[in-house]
Amino acid sequence: MPELRPDKLSQLLAAPPGKKNKAGCVVLSGDDAYLRDMSRKGIINACFPDGAPDWAVIRTSIRDEGLDRILAMAQSYPMLSPRQVLFASDWEAIEELGDDARDAARTQLETYLDDPAPFTVLVLEATRLDQRTKLSKLLEEKALIVSLDLGDDIQRKVQTAAPAIAEMARNAGVTIEPQAAAQLAECLNGALERIAPEMDKLATYVGEGKRITATDVTALVPAAKSYTVWQLAEILGSGERGRAFTFLDGLLRDGEEPVAMVGAMAWMYRKLLEAQELPAGTNSYAAAGRLRMRAEMAELALRQSRAISRERLLRGLQALAEADSRLKSGNRAPRAVLEFLIMELTQAQPARAAAR
Repeated sequence: MPELRPDKLSQLLAAPPGKKNKAGCVVLSGDDAYLRDMSRKGIINACFPDGAPDWAVIRTSIRDEGLDRILAMAQSYPMLSPRQVLFASDWEAIEELGDDARDAARTQLETYLDDPAPFTVLVLEATRLDQRTKLSKLLEEKALIVSLDLGDDIQRKVQTAAPAIAEMARNAGVTIEPQAAAQLAECLNGALERIAPEMDKLATYVGEGKRITATDVTALVPAAKSYTVWQLAEILGSGERGRAFTFLDGLLRDGEEPVAMVGAMAWMYRKLLEAQELPAGTNSYAAAGRLRMRAEMAELALRQSRAISRERLLRGLQALAEADSRLKSGNRAPRAVLEFLIMELTQAQPARAAAR
């Protein structure tokens, strides 16, 4: 079965499950804490729209209980409820077993998934699924896989954040206009754990039942006014190394993850290259459609793309790829990697490029 986004899961769980229902087993795979919590709440709310009885939501661990015990619990009728949700964390405990024990676990799980209890939604929680194992292939075939792994693709993170932001707003008793949601996602690089507290602040500011606008986001969210990838583009384009180091220090103090920062810069460089390829005279609204971003962001991209040469952008992308590789290889000095990267990105252009 194809992977689902967390915001699509509740649509499949809303109706009471029938025998061999596809939603009889759900796998939450990934390490984004906010998406995991959102998915758990979404599953419970979809199964119990009027509120879940305490005894109908069970939380346990495969490492503590063992798979056989958990499957027995899934097949036990819930007490005083037509339905139950069983969350089982630590899927990795099964993959850590020896070959014989792992094969036995696979046989047990396959038998259950061939005829899942119609009154149970079994939720297996994994940090990741090892695509090479027979167990993971079994889950991909017979369960619903919900991806909680946004990786380092900043564009994907921003796109995924948009529906999550709308859900956050609903939970806070407010609404948010699409432009404001997009701005909030972009200025915080799609990092839901950072967006959540800002949403609480915005909801308190506008008041219950009101609508959050882009103006509200600009007024209240510090990252919407500073520390954006486009501000960084301006700094790098000017070659002001000292200012770039100050900017970097601010990002790190604000809790930005080094890998995510490099991903955001690489995304920005690619957008600047795309902007350079647009026909002369393209306005911000036309550019927004081509670049798949808001008009005001497209205007910034157009402006900054004229300030940095194509050769320099291409060299920058190569430097960013090398920095990304160093960080992901377990480098124990991520700040040093970033500082070296800033030095490379603020280097003066070669004389032959400047002459052109």
